[in-house]
Amino acid sequence: MSAVMIALLIAAGAGLTATALACIVRIVRGPTILDRMIASDVLLTTLMLAVGTDMVVRGHTASIPLMTVIAATATFATIVVARFVKRRSDQASLPTRTSEAGHV
Repeated sequence: MSAVMIALLIAAGAGLTATALACIVRIVRGPTILDRMIASDVLLTTLMLAVGTDMVVRGHTASIPLMTVIAATATFATIVVARFVKRRSDQASLPTRTSEAGHV
């Protein structure tokens, strides 16, 4: 490998590591479930980029199924969280029986 390729690889590794660490901090700190979901999506995307970088460096395509599974997992998780948040917001907007009884 040439010196330029090694320098690019180190830069890519440092960038992916910094991104992953920032995502982990956001997942832990929150404060909302949507913040955590966005951070987990970015973390999974970062993982896909790391796998793609490995494929470029080693010159193979054997990890494409892994990248597909990671992408499907991220998509499925986003849909599940979006449905959960919508259902929770719908329940919060429903009037309760005690509030209805006071307005008779």
